[in-house]
Amino acid sequence: MIDLKKKLQDLNVGRITENEPLKNHTTWKIGGPAQIFFEPDSIEGLKKGMSAIADADVPWFVLGKGSNLLISDKGLEGVVIKMGDNLTHLEEDGETITVGAGYSLIKLATIMSKKGLSGLEFAGGIPGSVGGAVFMNAGAHGSDISNILVKAHVLMPDGTLKWLSKDDMDFSYRTSRLQNDGGVCVEAIFKLTTGDKDTIKQELQANKEYRRNTQPWNYPCCGSVFRNPLPQHAGKLIEESGLKGFSIGDAQISEMHANFIVNKGEATAQNVIDLIQHIQQTIYEKYQVTLETEVERIGN
Repeated sequence: MIDLKKKLQDLNVGRITENEPLKNHTTWKIGGPAQIFFEPDSIEGLKKGMSAIADADVPWFVLGKGSNLLISDKGLEGVVIKMGDNLTHLEEDGETITVGAGYSLIKLATIMSKKGLSGLEFAGGIPGSVGGAVFMNAGAHGSDISNILVKAHVLMPDGTLKWLSKDDMDFSYRTSRLQNDGGVCVEAIFKLTTGDKDTIKQELQANKEYRRNTQPWNYPCCGSVFRNPLPQHAGKLIEESGLKGFSIGDAQISEMHANFIVNKGEATAQNVIDLIQHIQQTIYEKYQVTLETEVERIGN
């Protein structure tokens, strides 16, 4: 790994560090160190860096804003690639926009609303990056990323880059092909619709305020922990089971919204895992409903 670190540094493709605490890069503020942490300076830098990583035959993982993610307390071996501020380009061509994976989804929705472009109102208040949103098919308020995506520029597991169309992505509820194939979105092309600027801004603001008033952003959290077992809702089942406020260590089921687990201070990944399993067992025993996690677990 020392040789790989030196090769990446010699390529001059971005910031390279060792033993970077990943809790500093997740919204849960949980996660051990990355053996090598690579923040590429551009898509071209990413391509060059991935070639070196592929040659070294070491595991790698891509990180965006760090929401919807639970990283092991032991950290991650190999290379963690951060889609950071250097991958936040935004190009506009009428109603079509091309945007880097590191771009904040909330910021993008806000900017587009001010331009009178509709399609991202659902994203008001959704934490995370464009790349992560494509990966998870993020959505809310009756819409999701699949409704606006034209195509995604994807880093494939073999280190190559490939454009995938919306149909190629196999989108479904909070799911995309990338979760199964291991690919990672590095930029996306969205098709929006021209609309009334005031109406778009009002809808976006209403969605932001709804999240602010109903979800616990006063403590570190990852977003919704469980997928809704439609037509039922995970938060309602957890609340009705009497688990609101239940804690293991510093990991607590939010007293504001039961489908959120918050970090009250020094919660560990193991605290969260134990709490998730307790919730799943309780809900199954009470309602014979199996709750599946929406959050992605990474590492041992």
